[in-house]
Amino acid sequence: MVIKRWKIKQSLVFTLLLLVLVAFIGFVEKKDAERRFHSLEVNVNGISDVYFVEDHEIKNMLEKAFPELTTGKKLDDVQLRKLEMKVESHPFVKNAEVYKDLKGKVRVDIDQFRPVARISRPIAADGYVSSEGLILPTSPHYTSRVLIINGPKADQLLAARDLSEEYGNLLEFIQFIDQQPFWKAQIATIEMDRDGELKLYQQVGKQVIEFGKPTNIKEKFNKINLYYEKIIPQKGWNTYERVNVEFKDQIICE
Repeated sequence: MVIKRWKIKQSLVFTLLLLVLVAFIGFVEKKDAERRFHSLEVNVNGISDVYFVEDHEIKNMLEKAFPELTTGKKLDDVQLRKLEMKVESHPFVKNAEVYKDLKGKVRVDIDQFRPVARISRPIAADGYVSSEGLILPTSPHYTSRVLIINGPKADQLLAARDLSEEYGNLLEFIQFIDQQPFWKAQIATIEMDRDGELKLYQQVGKQVIEFGKPTNIKEKFNKINLYYEKIIPQKGWNTYERVNVEFKDQIICE
């Protein structure tokens, strides 16, 4: 009999707690439905030396596109997914997360694409290459100091839209330079001919480095490093005008 009463009490307590929980959820949902839009807050996650996405630019874009972002409007009327899609339509936005907080604010967190190279053409628009290999437009507000790629192949590179699909070896080459502080500082410009062969122009030293196709990248840079360490100290920086590291186990200096 005692056990039966204990079980009844447990059941009553559980039912009471469940009713309280349901009432609390209903209260919260009602308050959430009544919550009003207060303000829009945009946060652009910084990447060193990259300023292609500005918070006020994104804020202005959203306020023009979504009139419901007005103080006093119901927060439930703000369609977060549509805001995310609009932000991600910006060419330099890699990812956007839009959410609302308990104070009525709509918050936008943005990750940017990071340019690692710029494809340059003499009589047409340039474009950037992101660290993932995507082709990005230039910006009228900001210029990033990155590796320059030019030459007869520039038009085709810009038309590719994604180097990882058609020019994977070149992207690997760009990423290698980007990840090596010395080469990132020393290699200023790359010229790519119609056959896909590269010539490297340096910040220090007048000689052109003939790299060949962007294959066996690490081995070829080891040979360039050997040129710096062994040949330049004996011959001087400007003795040679041409250094070729294209062929296996050879460094040709002329």
